[in-house]
Amino acid sequence: MTGFLFELSFLLAAPVWLLMIFAPAWGPTARIAGSPLTVVPVLVVCLALAVPVFPELWSAVSSPDLDTFRELTALPDGAGAVWAQVIAWDLLIGQWMYREGRRLAIPALVMGPLLVLTILLSPFGLLVFLAVRAAKSRRSAVRP
Repeated sequence: MTGFLFELSFLLAAPVWLLMIFAPAWGPTARIAGSPLTVVPVLVVCLALAVPVFPELWSAVSSPDLDTFRELTALPDGAGAVWAQVIAWDLLIGQWMYREGRRLAIPALVMGPLLVLTILLSPFGLLVFLAVRAAKSRRSAVRP
């Protein structure tokens, strides 16, 4: 069951990512990407994985140290819960990036690869997006 839930966490987020990357101008995409409720199914999976290892999870977050966190992620449900949390967080970051990209009129050919990078390595994708966003904002402020 843990393996299924692990895979399900990404499968629940994937449709939103696909819309933002491949159909960014489609009307429903903006509505879907504008809703924080898109992460709720992923969070339900996260909770389903976290409940069986709650004592270990609580220990890892209430008094964080590397060994305690390593012990949590060594448990299948613990690793799955952390993974689902990452998937949910990445989706929220991606949705914000999508909305900001649309607001600033960043071309879809730029945003698509940035969103893919964010799916794979969200800290890198977010940092690159913040740089693109800053450059776009500066250019917009310079124009009369």
